[in-house]
Amino acid sequence: MDLQDQLKNLFPDHEPEPDQHEEDPNDLGIWMQEDPLLCKYEKRKGKPITIIEGYTGADSDFKILSKELKKMLGVGGSFKKEQIIIQGDYRDKIMTFLKDKGFKVKRVGG
Repeated sequence: MDLQDQLKNLFPDHEPEPDQHEEDPNDLGIWMQEDPLLCKYEKRKGKPITIIEGYTGADSDFKILSKELKKMLGVGGSFKKEQIIIQGDYRDKIMTFLKDKGFKVKRVGG
């Protein structure tokens, strides 16, 4: 007998409220845009970096996206001047991740 059955026995007249807060665990409430995000590759001080820019939503949403990317890749990076900077060349992985999220992505350079 689990907890739900015990509660039904104790309170037979009670009707549980429907769950209104069921959310998709992958959906973080990030605003989706029509324009594509730009995924660039650069070298700074001889080290490769990947830059994602072109997001027109709120900065807080873009910061959430950058945190998710860094966590998924297991690398460092930062959010500066409306750009996500990821250490290393991860363009392919980043582009597939963003496409799975529903963004349009455009590869710039190389």
